[in-house]
Amino acid sequence: MKKIIFLFFSVMGMHAHVKDTLPFPSPTAFQPFKLAMEDCDSCGCSASGGSMGFGSLLNANYVGLRYLYQFYRTNDGLYSNSPWYDEQYNTLQVWSRLPVSKKIQVSVLVPYHFHQHQTNTGTQSMQGLGDITLLGNYRIYQNLKKDSLTVQHTFIVGGGVKMPTGVFDQANNGSVNPGYQLGTGSWDAIFLTDYTLRYRQFGVNAVMNYTNKSENSKGYRFGNQFNYAGTLYYIWNKDKMTLAPQLGVSGEVYAHNYQHGQKLKETNGSILFSKIGFEAGLGKWSLGANVMLPLHQNLMAGNVNARSRIGINLNYAL
Repeated sequence: MKKIIFLFFSVMGMHAHVKDTLPFPSPTAFQPFKLAMEDCDSCGCSASGGSMGFGSLLNANYVGLRYLYQFYRTNDGLYSNSPWYDEQYNTLQVWSRLPVSKKIQVSVLVPYHFHQHQTNTGTQSMQGLGDITLLGNYRIYQNLKKDSLTVQHTFIVGGGVKMPTGVFDQANNGSVNPGYQLGTGSWDAIFLTDYTLRYRQFGVNAVMNYTNKSENSKGYRFGNQFNYAGTLYYIWNKDKMTLAPQLGVSGEVYAHNYQHGQKLKETNGSILFSKIGFEAGLGKWSLGANVMLPLHQNLMAGNVNARSRIGINLNYAL
């Protein structure tokens, strides 16, 4: 916990000096700058940095804490009556978004993981720093709001890198879910697009991103990842309070993992989630929560079963 508190105040201090110097919109106003990557890798949940979204609907620029919970069940598939075991992934994440110019923003995500899974010999656990992610985003287009009937459009592209700051333990690759790790051990490139349409208080957000994963020093490479999501939201304002309920779907498609250049069977798959949540803001503080439940999945030939994901965040606007 001391490490987490230190990380939080380090990021807070890093952003404090730019609060009043950069020409970005009011932090308490709604901003359609919602970064992509709604979900983590189902066969590398921990290793992906536990990211279930890189941005906030209510704050243009902020620093905050986010808690992520993911629940899976796994089966080795050797026999028809092979037992199912629980895997639980917990992540406490320091995240922030910093303006560089009117059209450019930078995001930083620092995860700390607490994970456990069942085996035939009992429950095993691990904890430690995960892979840190740095992202830069450029707003290509945003039309000005002329009146209440104006349909607003915003289009953003970006990219970044996930650094191998989390420990990759080769011994864990023998488990059914090879993503039971603190990190991938590799440098991974992220490319994203983000489109938002808003009419009055209603809005639709569509995001896509692609992660190109490299081989780590142990000769292991997680499969490349494609994520997509669509979210419908409504903005309700009352005095200094803002409420934004959200409803949507999101999906993940990922390729096979490789070890020493050899493709590993039954390590690819796809999943589609439903998502419901909200964000509420009062002054410079905002609170958000969401729940994700699978609609359809085919993970590692059916040997991994995603049950639910939960995210809770508390932000302070800069």
